[in-house]
Amino acid sequence: MLDHMTFRVTDIARTKAFYTAALAPLGYSLCFEGNYGSNMLGFAYPAPSEPDGKKADVWFIDGPSPYGGPPATTGCHLAWRATTRAQVDAFYRAAMEAGGKDNGAPGLRPDYHPHYYGAFVIDPEGNNIEAVCHLPE
Repeated sequence: MLDHMTFRVTDIARTKAFYTAALAPLGYSLCFEGNYGSNMLGFAYPAPSEPDGKKADVWFIDGPSPYGGPPATTGCHLAWRATTRAQVDAFYRAAMEAGGKDNGAPGLRPDYHPHYYGAFVIDPEGNNIEAVCHLPE
């Protein structure tokens, strides 16, 4: 089971604006903004079982790793689970309005499974992000 993930970005302010908008329909909010050698952002969703009532599972760090590699995480596919198809639709609209690029409008993907309802957007770094609902209707 994954606990959290961190991605490097080339423009932390642009990332903050984009992901604040795109993840809001899924119940996420910015929960951390600070500097640990580089500027960092953390996004969390409500999680009553957590000590502070939220779970930060998506993190972004500004700039390249001191251990080498590219300046940003690119070409990844990140998918967030939505509880309703309306959330998928709202995620797509918000991400597009925040500067994302269409990579698959909201809709059923029956080749994945009969109730797979997803939407795909390319984020500012070139990652394929998705919201998906696995429930019928």
